[in-house]
Amino acid sequence: MSSGTAPAPGAARAGRGFALLGAVQVVLILAITMLSPALPAIQRDLGLSGAQLTLVSAAYGLSFSGLLMLGGRLADLLGRRRSLIAGAAVFGLASAAAGLAPGFAALLGGRFLQGVGAALAAPAAMSLVRSLYPEEGRHARALAVWGGLAGFGATSGMLLSGTVSTWVSWRWSFVVPVAVSLVAVLAARRLLPTGPAPARVRLDVPGAVLVTAGLTVMSYGLVEAGERSWGATVVWLPVLAGLVLLAAFVAVELRVSDPLVPMGFLLRRRRATALWATFIGAAGMSTIFFLLSLYFQEVRGVSPLLTSAAFLPFSAAQLATGLFAGRLIARFGGRAVTSGGLLLAAAGLLLIGMLDSGTPYLGTLLIGLLLFPVGIACVFSGSTVVALDGVEDHRAGLAGGVVNTAMEIGPTVGLAVLVSLATNRTTGLRDGGTGPAAATSGGYAFALTVAAAAFAVSAVVAALVLRRGRPERARTEARTEARTEGADRTDGAAGTGRPDPGAGTEPAGPPTAPPTSPPTAPLTSAGT
Repeated sequence: MSSGTAPAPGAARAGRGFALLGAVQVVLILAITMLSPALPAIQRDLGLSGAQLTLVSAAYGLSFSGLLMLGGRLADLLGRRRSLIAGAAVFGLASAAAGLAPGFAALLGGRFLQGVGAALAAPAAMSLVRSLYPEEGRHARALAVWGGLAGFGATSGMLLSGTVSTWVSWRWSFVVPVAVSLVAVLAARRLLPTGPAPARVRLDVPGAVLVTAGLTVMSYGLVEAGERSWGATVVWLPVLAGLVLLAAFVAVELRVSDPLVPMGFLLRRRRATALWATFIGAAGMSTIFFLLSLYFQEVRGVSPLLTSAAFLPFSAAQLATGLFAGRLIARFGGRAVTSGGLLLAAAGLLLIGMLDSGTPYLGTLLIGLLLFPVGIACVFSGSTVVALDGVEDHRAGLAGGVVNTAMEIGPTVGLAVLVSLATNRTTGLRDGGTGPAAATSGGYAFALTVAAAAFAVSAVVAALVLRRGRPERARTEARTEARTEGADRTDGAAGTGRPDPGAGTEPAGPPTAPPTSPPTAPLTSAGT
């Protein structure tokens, strides 16, 4: 376990360091969505089939989400700054390779390696925020801003891609990731502290292999669900195999002395609820991006550039709210900000879900596109503060990996479920004689309304669970976690004879960015 910690940097240096980390966070999330508006151009230029295009779109998210927990643990074991530099280097080189790719294999490999680099860099960057701002109050405010950066990165990716693919070439979309990665590699040693000394524990290799394989395989099946039926072997078999691997991962974690993810860390009610809020928030945001992108282009005939521009108010509202969220959390607490944000986001989804084939942009649609990002920025900021509250310093990298995993898996699961609902609803409407445009819009509206209901229920649950804990409740939760980890340590010791250096209790308490690359095959469109 680490005991030595580098002194906190001065205010000016901390500000510059946070700006660097924020730029890295934005570009890692930007890379998720930046190819979405450019997919038709990529398909034309490289002659890709629909299946190949799906793999290119999904590759980054598959490797990113699958490796995040391992990346978080490596940040604790190898050092935060070192992991950030290594991840940024891999991400930048892979981005350059993808931008120069002559064909499918090179582009697929570049996107996959981008995700590998991102999985190393993202948890390290989040944990370095603690090193920059060790004081509890400033750390919470910094995390609130950090949570708001995720959504800004997602919308920026769409705008960047839509702009360059319309005016120049989709290949230029990779210039920004390369540039930010280069700056991060060159400036990290000057602007960022090293963080605490690496933890002196062994890497849980079986657990790392199982969770990486489980998340990756399950995510692949869920991505395929976006364009096939749930009964297709390529859908249900990977999903089932992934769940089996994840169950095996849990079994391993309960027995080893140095688990990759101590179960007590995940089972705290407040942390689990905050992670759920992050999960569903990312799922809802990716659903809006995906369905509205199709709606504007397939139903309304809008260009990729104008489609991206339609999300500008969304991006501006989310960024502004994220920058202000720290003050809201300081005044009202993580519970109120998270649950209130879920409620606002539900209202936004409900308004967006009122769309039809002729809904004007300047009306309920725009109001929804302003309400939802305000709410979701509060959700991401509040849940990030809650999820990371009380995390011990030697687990900061792991905690960052877990939060980022929730943000990455949410869109994969959410899109698989909601796209299926939209497709089935569209098919039913068309079979009933509804025109193509109206049927497609009706399918989208139905899925968005279901999402709104899920957000509303989640808001109620968050308000009930994320209550300001009374001292006795805080002590009870801490004892519960200690007992859980003590059981892990005892079981592990039976097989290894070694104590668990990571065991201990954390105080109960209040927690970044989004969506995994969505399925690329459009739903039943107005033109089919």
